[in-house]
Amino acid sequence: MSATADHAETNLAVRLGFQPDQVVQEIGYDDDVDQELREAIEEATGTELVDEDYDDVADAVVLWFREDDGDLTDALVDAIAYMEDGGQILLLTPKTGRDGYVEPSDIGEAATTAGLSQTKSMNAGKDWSGTRLVTPKAAAKKR
Repeated sequence: MSATADHAETNLAVRLGFQPDQVVQEIGYDDDVDQELREAIEEATGTELVDEDYDDVADAVVLWFREDDGDLTDALVDAIAYMEDGGQILLLTPKTGRDGYVEPSDIGEAATTAGLSQTKSMNAGKDWSGTRLVTPKAAAKKR
């Protein structure tokens, strides 16, 4: 990968809201995740992603979720339990037409039910779409 492409990936992680020294917990890791995005998040934060077994609170959660991974609302509620007040969840779902695609209406409904606010959706790599979700307390701070 060129230095320019590497810089672009790091900028994506920063645009997604990741900041230096954040502890970022990753949930739903599998063979299909975007390794470049994972590395960009680690570079932006300066720390390695922690896995689902991490037993302390995180500043942010990266949740890889596919249609057949179960109930999205439950996954979001579980992710909130691991998160610092005011933290964010980056929900990553396969893009339209990819295996495991999740309807945007399902994401919106699950986020609302879990007590989260959707702040923005974006392209998060070749095969993944990202949805940034925050707790209402964090959403109020953004205004």
